[in-house]
Amino acid sequence: MQTPDWITLSLFFIIMIGIGLNAYRRVKGTNDFYVAGGGLPWWLAGISHHVSGYSGVVFTGYAALAYATGFNLYVWWALNVTIACLLGAWLIVPRWARLRDALQIQSPTEYLKIRYDIKTQQVIAWLGVLLKLLDTAGKYAAIGVLFYGFTGIPIIYGVLISGVVAMIYVTVGGLWADTMNDFFQFLVGVAAGIIMFFVVQSHLGDIGTNYLDMWDRLPAGNSDWFNGQYSPLFFASFAFVCFLSYNGGTWNLASRFIASPDGKQARRAMILSASLYLVWPLILFAPMWAAPLLIPDVPHGEQTQIYSMLTLKYLPAGFVGVILASMFAATLSMVASDANAISSVLSRDILPLISKKVKRANGETPLWMARTVTFTFTLCTIVLALNQEHFGGIIGLIVVWFGGLIGPASIPMVLGLLPFYKHCGPKIAITSMLIGLAVFAGTKLFVTAPSMALSVGGPVFCSLVFFTLAAIVARKNPVKPEVDALMHKLSRDGGN
Repeated sequence: MQTPDWITLSLFFIIMIGIGLNAYRRVKGTNDFYVAGGGLPWWLAGISHHVSGYSGVVFTGYAALAYATGFNLYVWWALNVTIACLLGAWLIVPRWARLRDALQIQSPTEYLKIRYDIKTQQVIAWLGVLLKLLDTAGKYAAIGVLFYGFTGIPIIYGVLISGVVAMIYVTVGGLWADTMNDFFQFLVGVAAGIIMFFVVQSHLGDIGTNYLDMWDRLPAGNSDWFNGQYSPLFFASFAFVCFLSYNGGTWNLASRFIASPDGKQARRAMILSASLYLVWPLILFAPMWAAPLLIPDVPHGEQTQIYSMLTLKYLPAGFVGVILASMFAATLSMVASDANAISSVLSRDILPLISKKVKRANGETPLWMARTVTFTFTLCTIVLALNQEHFGGIIGLIVVWFGGLIGPASIPMVLGLLPFYKHCGPKIAITSMLIGLAVFAGTKLFVTAPSMALSVGGPVFCSLVFFTLAAIVARKNPVKPEVDALMHKLSRDGGN
């Protein structure tokens, strides 16, 4: 990192904070703070949904996997997400926008009180908050690793810098600041990715190959669709996780659709995000796939720094700052949207049961409370990120812990939007989650070195099978009138 790089990175942070301060003027209450007043344009929602699916993990943990195992990363991650988004665009996503129209919700878990009962809502809300603490901490830890790889400065400072910047702009501007920064970060990320793509291609030419021909020269298995523990079974297991997570099980992604004006615009947003997932990773990951030819024999413990190694080796001063800014952008996009979504759940669904002062008599949450909760959650994730090694490092936090637990936690919430499952009541919802959590605990406690497919896919698959079979068995059971009415409202825009 040279002086032009530090200047570039500093300007990036200043612009982000400036966008947050500009968004401050749009926020008049928590409806604006959490769901942008229901007026989020489809193109902004789609880009924000896409950008919020990336973080520094892509350039550290996923970069290491791309270096070590090759093209299969695109298959089990990007292709899986694309399929999940396209399916969700027709089955799930429009229903989130209709929920806000029908119930005036501001958090993803707010509707669960009507759909099931308050106890089920609280179980899902608390479990989701704990999961996002782990997930968000992993993303902060990833940016700390990147910062260290570029500058040699201890990881703690990368975590603190990214945390403080995100804390400022999302606390001030809420979802408007988050999504507008996502758009800016998307532009920065695309510019940086294209720069790296062409620079690496030029250096591949120095060794007599190119992007299309390099696959035959990479280590054995790196050109395969499946490699090692990232097998077809893992692909199928992770498909369940992706479908639930990207269609609302990950609350910050649901908030993009809740903030959409109607179901049609929410669907268009999701199709845009799916299209980007299909194409952009083929460009973004190209340098990481080519890295074994350009920087061979990187020790396993240093492979999380492969992207920073490529950048420092091949890019001139000034451009390095652009690449690092794009990595910070990806992480800040995710963690800021996480903080906003979790704050909505805490201030709307959890804290009002602890203290009546959290909500006004008209059901509104004071804006100062929303900002205080957002600030506090961000602070907790920063502390946890500084202790990420206790959870198996970055991939342990993101793929194994979050991936293994998000499925059971989100099945009643996401599938509860569909009429097929309307006969599933509170007991079925809670039992399905307990089954998934028990399977996850079993793989951790009683299975020696469980496969990735078992750790990630086992819990969600068992929860899904139980929830689906229970829906079939319970079809003769009566449905609460309010649930029937809700399903009718969710079936089309303007349903009543």
